[in-house]
Amino acid sequence: MPYSAEIKKYKDKDIIELKAGNYVANIAPFLGSNILNMKDTENDINFFRFDETLTIEELKASPEVYGFPTLLYANRLRDGILKTSDGKYVFPITCKEENTSLHGFLHKREHSIVDVRVAGDNAIARTQYVYDAKDPFYETFPVSFKADYEFKLSEDGMHYSVTITNTSDKMLPYGICNHTAFNGPFTSTGKPLDTRIFVTIGDKWPLNQRNLPTCDFVTLDNHDRQYLTGSMIPVKHIINNDVYNCETYDVDGLPFRGAIISDIATGKEIRYEVDDNFKFWVIWNDGGEKGYFCPEPSTWMIDAPNLPLPGEESGYEELAPGHSKTVCEHIYGKAK
Repeated sequence: MPYSAEIKKYKDKDIIELKAGNYVANIAPFLGSNILNMKDTENDINFFRFDETLTIEELKASPEVYGFPTLLYANRLRDGILKTSDGKYVFPITCKEENTSLHGFLHKREHSIVDVRVAGDNAIARTQYVYDAKDPFYETFPVSFKADYEFKLSEDGMHYSVTITNTSDKMLPYGICNHTAFNGPFTSTGKPLDTRIFVTIGDKWPLNQRNLPTCDFVTLDNHDRQYLTGSMIPVKHIINNDVYNCETYDVDGLPFRGAIISDIATGKEIRYEVDDNFKFWVIWNDGGEKGYFCPEPSTWMIDAPNLPLPGEESGYEELAPGHSKTVCEHIYGKAK
C-alpha cells in the first residue's frame, strides 16, 4: 500500500501532495490551506471542483467555489457588523446588493507549511496561519489568532481538523465553516441527473431577501424532505441557500452526522462526516448548471453575532484569550 507526503510545485506555488492507498490529495497553502483536489483512483471518484486551466490569480479571486475551503467568518454579516461581548467591528461590505460582508478572509491568505511526513499508515500535512498586526485586515479587526490545520490521509480517506487559538487579549468570536465544493457528477462517466444527496438536516431556517435569517422556523416541505430520503438531485436546478439545523441520524446502524453523495447508476458514494461542533447546514449550488454544489457545515448560523437569539440557538460563541477550539471532518469514497 503506497504512502507518500511531498511538497511539489503547482504553477510556481508550493502545494502538498498526499498519497495513501487509493487516495491522492493536493493541499494548497497559497489558497488558505484548501484541499485543491482529491481522488479515489480505484473507484474513479473525483471529490472536489477543480479547474487546472485557472491561473493562480483566478483561483484567488474565487477561492470559495473550488476544492475544500475553510471560512472564518462563515457566511454573511448584516451591514458588515460583528458584535462581541467586548467590542464591535465593522467589516467591509463585499455583497453590495445585500449590504453584507461575506465569508471573511482566512481562506484568501497564503498559509505556511509546518509539517509534511508519513507516519505509519498515514500521509500527514500540517499548515498554519498567524493572524496579527502584519495582516492587512488587522486594522479592521484587531483580534489576533492562530489557525492550525491538519490533513491526515489514509486508506480510510481524509481526516481533517482545524484549530483556532485566540492569541489576543480580547474575546475572539468563533464561527467557522467549510464551503465544500463537490463535483456533480463525481465520476468520469457519471451523469448529473444520476447524482443524489442525503444530508442530516433538522429544522429549517427561512431567510429574508437579504439572505439573512428571519429566526422563524418553518415545517419541512417536500423539497426539504428529499435531503432526508437521499433523493435530492443537487445539480441542474437552483438550490439557493437551503438552511437547516444539523442533526445526527443512524446510517448503516451507526451514528452519522454529515452528507452522503451518491451515483445511482453505479452505487458509488462520497461520504462527508462532520463533528458535533457543526450545528448548521447551508446548501447552495451556484445556479445548478456549473457541475458542482456545496453542502456547507457551519458552527454558527448566518449573521449569528447579530441575531436576537441566545448562543445555544444561533451557534454564536467566543474564545477567551489563550483558548482554542478544534473541529474535525472525515471525507471518503465508498463503492458497492
